[in-house]
Amino acid sequence: MSATIFSNDSRVIFDHQAYVELNNLLANHRYSKLFLLVDQNTHQYCLRVFLGKLDKVHEFEIIEIPAGEAHKQIETCTQVWSAISELGGDRKSLLINLGGGVVTDLGGFVAATYMRGIEFINIPTSLLSMVDASVGGKTGVDLGALKNQVGVFTEPLMVLIDIEYLNSLPANELRSGLAEMLKHGLIRDKIYWDRLSEMDKLEPSALQELIYRSVEIKNQVIKEDPKESGLRKILNFGHTLGHAIESYFLEQPDKTTLLHGEAIAIGMVMESYLSVKLTGFPEETLEQIKAVFANYYPYQEISSKELDSIIELMRFDKKNNSGKVNFALLQDIAKPIWDINADNELIHKALEYYKK
Repeated sequence: MSATIFSNDSRVIFDHQAYVELNNLLANHRYSKLFLLVDQNTHQYCLRVFLGKLDKVHEFEIIEIPAGEAHKQIETCTQVWSAISELGGDRKSLLINLGGGVVTDLGGFVAATYMRGIEFINIPTSLLSMVDASVGGKTGVDLGALKNQVGVFTEPLMVLIDIEYLNSLPANELRSGLAEMLKHGLIRDKIYWDRLSEMDKLEPSALQELIYRSVEIKNQVIKEDPKESGLRKILNFGHTLGHAIESYFLEQPDKTTLLHGEAIAIGMVMESYLSVKLTGFPEETLEQIKAVFANYYPYQEISSKELDSIIELMRFDKKNNSGKVNFALLQDIAKPIWDINADNELIHKALEYYKK
């Protein structure tokens, strides 16, 4: 397995080689200031691991943000921009984002916009951020409960992937990342899907090669369509409904907040049902998909009335065109199709299928 995947203007570097490259950069590039962005969790569980991988002691200004999707907001960016400014950051500074998708998305956006852009490095510490946020150059924040409404495409200098950080993750966080890996198999690689769906347990030590394959799949799609004008839309399979479900659960005080992958798992089951009805996806494969997701993800109760509110949230999806909600669906495993419309009645039927 190669230690590096080249992604447009960035590199995703794995294992020991990741720290060789980072140590070389810090030794040979004279940055005026080094900033390290963490959240409460990565400050506690990952910072010591990261610092222990460095050849020498460097002076980092550590900036901590609250953990969780609820804090992926422009207000948090303002706090980080202010901290960098007050600590003397200039255009020759480097920002290292050590954390999950919230930290890398928000940190990348902060770096891309501070003084019109400073260099940054992402070190994803969750399975989700390793397989999803590691390539593609998407940075940004939510607008209230609406996912990723504000942001820019900006590539990090490099992305470092080290599975040691996964040892601190609870099981539900691992499952959240697995959802994106399962999606990569469904949209691009049947052999990969079969391998993931037959796994008997989810352990960090067994994930190295699988993470590499997920990054490879996403990178192949992005290199063909860097700005999401066509093919890249297949990466949104499960996300049109999934993001709206995630947003709805986030803003309801009586609902348990769903992790990204937990919401996307529901979205993939429902959008697989839409695929059967709209694009000829095989019904027996739909049943297999539902069984695989049911094995990993606890059932979430969603009423028909709640689905109406979720459908309303789908109006804000970035893939929409001229007021129409666009889905990326499947004709078969590894045969995706995009820009497909579904009416509300069919979406309600998809919910009924999920509830069964």
